[in-house]
Amino acid sequence: MTEINNILLKDLKDWFSSYVQKFKLDQDGRHNIELKEEHTRRVCSEILGIGYHLGLSDNELRLAEIMALFHDIGRFEQYARYKTFMDRRSENHAELGVKILKRYNVLGDCDRSIEDLILRTVQYHNLAVLPHEETEECLFFTKLLRDADKIDILNVLTGYYLDKDGRRNVALELDLPDETGFSQEVYLDLLNRKIVDINHVRSLNDFKLLQVGWVFDVNFEPALRTFHSRGYLETIRSVLPRSEKIDSLFSDAYAYLGERLGLENK
Repeated sequence: MTEINNILLKDLKDWFSSYVQKFKLDQDGRHNIELKEEHTRRVCSEILGIGYHLGLSDNELRLAEIMALFHDIGRFEQYARYKTFMDRRSENHAELGVKILKRYNVLGDCDRSIEDLILRTVQYHNLAVLPHEETEECLFFTKLLRDADKIDILNVLTGYYLDKDGRRNVALELDLPDETGFSQEVYLDLLNRKIVDINHVRSLNDFKLLQVGWVFDVNFEPALRTFHSRGYLETIRSVLPRSEKIDSLFSDAYAYLGERLGLENK
C-alpha cells in the first residue's frame, strides 16, 4: 500500500474544515451542519479506535481516518439544498459525496489506487448490502467505516432521545411522524435478524427499531463491544412503547450480542 504521510492527512483535514465552514453561514441550518461536522470528527476517532484494536498499521489507520473524514461529505450540500438528511426525499448522500470529492479534486495528491479505494468506500458506506464483486481490501475498509459510522450515529441519536426535553429535531428524525405503534414489516425484518428495509420505515418508532437492527450488521468485535458497553439497546428500549412484540425483538437482539461476544447475559 502506498504510504500516506501526516502532511497529506493534515491538508485533507484543513480542506474539510474550510469546505464545511461555508455551510455555516446559513444561521437557520447551522445547528444541523455542525451536528454532521461533529459526527464526522467522532467517526474519525471511532474508526481509529476500532482499527487500533484490530492491529492496523499506522499507514492503514491514516487511510481509514481519511475515509471517515469524507464519508459524509455529501451531507452538507444535501442539507443546504434540500433541508433534509433523508436520502429518499433528496438524493443519495454517499453518491453526492463522491461527486463532490471529484468536483474539487480533493484526493488529487493521493496515489490513484488510494484515491479510487477511498471513493469506493464512501460510495458503499450506506448501502443495504455490500457488492460481492469487490476486493477484500475495499470490503474490509468499508465494513470498518460502517461500524464506526453506526457507533456514532447511535451515540448521537440515543443522546437526543434522552435529552431532547420535548424539543424535536425533524432532520435527525428524518421528518418522520411521531405516531404510536410500529410497522409489521419492520417487526418481521427484525424477527428474521435482518437489517430493516428503509422503505418499511413509516414512523419514528420504526426508525428507532431500525437502529436496533444495526446490531446484526456490526462487523468487528471491538465495535460490537462498544455497542454493548454504551447501552445503546437499553436506551432505545426505554423510548419505545411497551409491547410484548417489541420485548421479544429486544430479547433476541440481546441474545445475538451474547452469542457474538460470548456473554451469558445481555
